Amino acid sequence: MNLDNCPRCGRLYVKNVMELCQPCIKELEHQYEACAKYLRENKEADIQELSDATEVSIKEITRFIKEGRISIANAPNMMYPCEVCGTLIREGHMCDSCRSRLTKDLMNSSQKSKADDPSAKKPRGAYQAVEKHRNI
Repeated sequence: MNLDNCPRCGRLYVKNVMELCQPCIKELEHQYEACAKYLRENKEADIQELSDATEVSIKEITRFIKEGRISIANAPNMMYPCEVCGTLIREGHMCDSCRSRLTKDLMNSSQKSKADDPSAKKPRGAYQAVEKHRNI
């Protein structure tokens, strides 16, 4: 038997797919049902209103959305925070601003590593012969 401690409550449990003990799984299901019911009745609600009304944390609601358990397609005001800066978004993990900054940083890092790489400066093999000929 594979035993572990539940990350939510600390109880000892037999490992399962959810990686939670049975009481926590039941509590999570109850929270999901409360959120889904509230959204069916209040389609204009935002994430803060949903959290306040159901007493479910924004983190859990965000997890339900990312898992696809709660659909925000018919909830125009439902958005969740960007994982980097906290700006409210409707899809993905990062807002467009953080995504473009990450892409820019990766490109700069890639260009810097190419500039610092001595093997990238000197061509090898047939290309080296062509470069020698051009420099003459």
